[in-house]
Amino acid sequence: MTQSLAARIFGVGVLAAAAFAVPAGAQTLRIGLAEDPDGLDPTTARTFVGRIVFASLCDKLFDIDAKLNVVPQLATTHAWSADGKELTIALRDGVRFHDGEKMDAAAVKYSLDRHLKMQGSFRRAEISVVQSVDVIDPLTVKLTLAAPFSPLIAALTDRAGMIVSPKAAEASGAQFANKPVCAGPFRFVERVAQDRIVLERFADYWDKGRIHVEKVVFQPIPDSTVRLANLQAGGLELIERVQPTDIPQIKRNARLALSLSDELGYQGLTLNVANGERAKGAIGDRRVREALELSIDRTIINQVVYNGDYVPTAQPIPPANPYHMAAVKPGERNVERAKQLLREAGHPTPVIELMIPNNPELRQIGEIMQAMVKDAGIDLRLRATEFATSLNAAEKGDFDAYILGWSGRVDPDGNIYSFWKTGGPLNYSKLSNPDVDRLIDQARLVNDLGERRKLYEQAMAIVRAERSVVYLWHRKNVVAHSARISGLAAVPDGILRFQDVRLAN
Repeated sequence: MTQSLAARIFGVGVLAAAAFAVPAGAQTLRIGLAEDPDGLDPTTARTFVGRIVFASLCDKLFDIDAKLNVVPQLATTHAWSADGKELTIALRDGVRFHDGEKMDAAAVKYSLDRHLKMQGSFRRAEISVVQSVDVIDPLTVKLTLAAPFSPLIAALTDRAGMIVSPKAAEASGAQFANKPVCAGPFRFVERVAQDRIVLERFADYWDKGRIHVEKVVFQPIPDSTVRLANLQAGGLELIERVQPTDIPQIKRNARLALSLSDELGYQGLTLNVANGERAKGAIGDRRVREALELSIDRTIINQVVYNGDYVPTAQPIPPANPYHMAAVKPGERNVERAKQLLREAGHPTPVIELMIPNNPELRQIGEIMQAMVKDAGIDLRLRATEFATSLNAAEKGDFDAYILGWSGRVDPDGNIYSFWKTGGPLNYSKLSNPDVDRLIDQARLVNDLGERRKLYEQAMAIVRAERSVVYLWHRKNVVAHSARISGLAAVPDGILRFQDVRLAN
């Protein structure tokens, strides 16, 4: 890195805003979120912060624990047929939805059918292999699959496994996201956009003996400095996605505590391969996309923004996952090669717009990238956008490049399929490659770890060449909270679960 580049990068700063305090009620957990979630309907939702809210609101058929074991939640047991095409699930008795209706096999069938058939569903791709859901008896359902599907149970540990009240969903229609009714430990009270989501303890929760907090208030505060200031001032009890550079300060504060785990996902740069008119510009040329990556130094960005605590990567699978592709590593920054590629593409000085969810951390990353790629002749123009709005823009193809993180799933299919598959709901780049489709479809049929990993490696080679997503680094889940909180489990998916959590007076 040249001295001038270093000066430009290390000169990038973040402006801090003044902290504010929110009055607390008795046994109220006030949580600072990095963004405002999108709609609170598990069928159509797609944000990480939404998953945090759902963990308190909507129980699932299965969950994962801190060691990534699948554990039953609304289900009690499950069994596969010998050919792997039928999954029978036994359900927990005595579970009620927040509207008082019974959670039974009919409700499970309704919810899974809704995930599969509802217009706008983001769950369809996760469980598309399910051909039918049949009620065997009030507490038993059978899923019939088109083919064996190794990631299915893992998919049912997340939003695809969330069960909603059929009565409430039918009555609300498209407005269900504004007043969701599920079977989780807390029920929905109110939502004020960009301000708060309020949940209160559900008295008839099936596992109510483990719930010790009366109310949870989620507050979107995109500025990490402001989130931390609120926590320090007592205006919040917990904040998610703490910046690594703030960890030493938190450790010095006896009134605060930290919860850390390695995430299951990644931070990446989605590039517009074929999504509408914007793909007809320079970014639609794979040589320009390669030049953009070659102009970036992941290690330097990690050091400047994240104190060197994250792991630079070139793939969607983190190192601790057994499906991690050890041979897939990020290359070195090569400005001269980037310039050569741009000349060959006929775009020696391309203008590329980088869409960034509007928070200081990602704006700083954008500014660093802007300084780096300028050395190759790329004019990178930043467009800071509210997070949910940025997702909508990406879906419509209104972007050249887009910084977007993925919180990750236990099974690698959850980090890959919806992003690489032709027509996948999270395939914002609109990559469409029949070989990729074939390989990742085949990986869904295979249970052997080594064989599945080889299939992913072959698909990864194609995606790497296309650069529909440039993978940047694997992050850590860093949560800071008041020392008054006890019982909080650090689960690698980064989701906050409030079973067994207590708040001392």
